[in-house]
Amino acid sequence: MNFDAAVGQLSDRDFSGLHQDDFLLTWDRSEDELRAVLAVADALRVLRSVNRSCRIFDSGLAVSLFRDNSTRTRFSFASAGNLLGLEVQDFDEGSSQVAHGETVKETATMISFMADVVGIRDDKFVGAGHRFMTEFAGHLLQSYAAGVLEQRPTVINLQSDLDHPTQSMADLLHLVHEFGGLENLRGRKLAMSWAYSPSYGKPLSVPQGMIALMARFGMDVVLAHPPGYDLMPEPLDVAARAAAASGGSFSVTDSMAEAFAGADVVCAKSWAPFAAMEERAALHARGDSAALHAVEERLLAQNAAHRDWTTTADLLATTAQARYLHPLPADITGVSCEAGEVDAEVFDRHRVSLYKQAGGKPYIIAAMILLQKVADPATRLRDLWGGAGPRWRK
Repeated sequence: MNFDAAVGQLSDRDFSGLHQDDFLLTWDRSEDELRAVLAVADALRVLRSVNRSCRIFDSGLAVSLFRDNSTRTRFSFASAGNLLGLEVQDFDEGSSQVAHGETVKETATMISFMADVVGIRDDKFVGAGHRFMTEFAGHLLQSYAAGVLEQRPTVINLQSDLDHPTQSMADLLHLVHEFGGLENLRGRKLAMSWAYSPSYGKPLSVPQGMIALMARFGMDVVLAHPPGYDLMPEPLDVAARAAAASGGSFSVTDSMAEAFAGADVVCAKSWAPFAAMEERAALHARGDSAALHAVEERLLAQNAAHRDWTTTADLLATTAQARYLHPLPADITGVSCEAGEVDAEVFDRHRVSLYKQAGGKPYIIAAMILLQKVADPATRLRDLWGGAGPRWRK
């Protein structure tokens, strides 16, 4: 990667909409804004690789609010905040006044007095995660407008029920590097496929984010899943419209083999059926634990009927030497489970590439923060290149 080339990609593009705004859905952002995130992520990676400080803050908080378990995204957010000079503070709702009935409006303001960014993960229940994030961001804006907050913290979606933008943008950055440029993705086939898992309830936002984003850059996107494993309607509509606008294509099949045939990129992971997730959310809202358990048992049996939906070496051999993607952690047959999403042979063959795929996420998150806080990112990045001291002294 070349620093000047990365910063040069910011020229003649309008990404001003990112400044002082939130990043909740990729399909709410313009192509120029998405390209700017990729460019800044690459520039930050080069700065760190040559031991230059990337600090744009002397103090401040990056608050993380995780309503679901996480490893990669949690540490990516922490790494991104730290890279830019922010102290990271996890907000645990269980040990806070939220447990005693504190409202979202109060919580949003109370944790944000000296915060610059709030990262939220809320992906467990359809119809809830994105709504919570937009409500949270709205309360921050109200408190800032009323003079309660001295600055308006930006909100970043670290995974909702609708989208997982930091994951899909990291995937896009990885493919840009793999194929030698964003323009080289045009016309390439990407298979986003359901895969068998011995667990249930995995979020829909990873496949939704993948199809919605990749279709915007001229890829031929094929979504594959067994009957009944539908995604939410909005991302499907976004993907179809994006493909039509970009000159790519978007199609849906119930055959994993058909999706993989001749593909340049494949991503196969499990997710729960949209209808079942709607049912689950309603039962959770009612506090009906017995019915929730019954749904779990039914979904596990439904998954078990499709154990042949797994990534094998034979299946990969039908692709165009495809790049294999997975957001991790994967259910690896014979390693983490008896039967799962991918054979151990395949996973081990692609392990290094998968780790590189994951390694782009801290830079993507850092780029989102920088673009939301700095009005002229090209100048600020060049200042870091020319005048910042070393990140650490050897």
